[in-house]
Amino acid sequence: MTKLELRDLGTTGLMLSCVGFGASPLGNVFGLVSEDDAIASVREAFRLGINFFDTSPYYGGTLSEKVLGKCLKAVGMPRNEYIVSTKCGRYAEGFDFSAERITRSIDESLARLQLDYVDILQCHDIEFGSLDQVVNETIPALQKLKEAGKIRFIGITGLPLEIFTYVLDRVPPGSVDVILSYCHYSINDTTLEDLLPYLKSKGVGVISASPLAMGLLTERGPPEWHPASPELKSACQAAAAHCKEKGKNISKLAMQFSLSNKDISSVLVGMNSIKQVEENVAAATELAIFGKDEETLSEVEAILNPVKNQTWPSGIQQS
Repeated sequence: MTKLELRDLGTTGLMLSCVGFGASPLGNVFGLVSEDDAIASVREAFRLGINFFDTSPYYGGTLSEKVLGKCLKAVGMPRNEYIVSTKCGRYAEGFDFSAERITRSIDESLARLQLDYVDILQCHDIEFGSLDQVVNETIPALQKLKEAGKIRFIGITGLPLEIFTYVLDRVPPGSVDVILSYCHYSINDTTLEDLLPYLKSKGVGVISASPLAMGLLTERGPPEWHPASPELKSACQAAAAHCKEKGKNISKLAMQFSLSNKDISSVLVGMNSIKQVEENVAAATELAIFGKDEETLSEVEAILNPVKNQTWPSGIQQS
């Protein structure tokens, strides 16, 4: 069996599986997940070589962290064999990037996750807070947590790409280790690519989430609340239908497209069943052996070309 590829995360020394396990679905964000199914999916992830798990106190109003904690405990892997990232600053009750809240937040998260430390703590969706507060207050508070051994590395996440340069240009070099971007490296939107040389120059690792563009690049289509324009939705629907006619699956194609950029350390995708874990790992394994399906990919790119790189404003996503 081909082992899932591990990639360096910036200058952290961490090696992340190229497919990351997004644990937001364990918080029942996309429908109810039984504890047995949750544990089985995490166990299968480990078996297939996934070593990176990402959650947040915001997902399912702390439920995702609690369930992930139970799963990790039940599976019983040695702590040094997996990487856990959680977030701070965004909660079911709103945003709070103050030093006091961040410091309390990590203790709450560690208790829910049943861990002594997390590998990465990320400021969650910083565009909704004051970026200057993130620079002057939040990141210094995170550095104290790093010194205290509660976290190993510091990250920032959000939708608009310009938030990353804003913060990284204003903090001392090396104070942010990783960024998590979503919906900007998929077949319909590759704007993250322009930022990669800059991030590399800063020694910052890159995680890209939502290769399926929050459901746009699926046969089922996006959820009701999806903020994309009608043109973008209908182009993605046409692309999905085209793949289906050819006996291909747009989600697999999208996953492989995102995985094929080696400057991205891990492609994070939400999972809550053994089947989803297997499909995502299979997409990566096939890519490693056979490469991308260039023919179908170029046909899909042609369909999506009129709406290429069309994004949407950051909004409070449904939870």
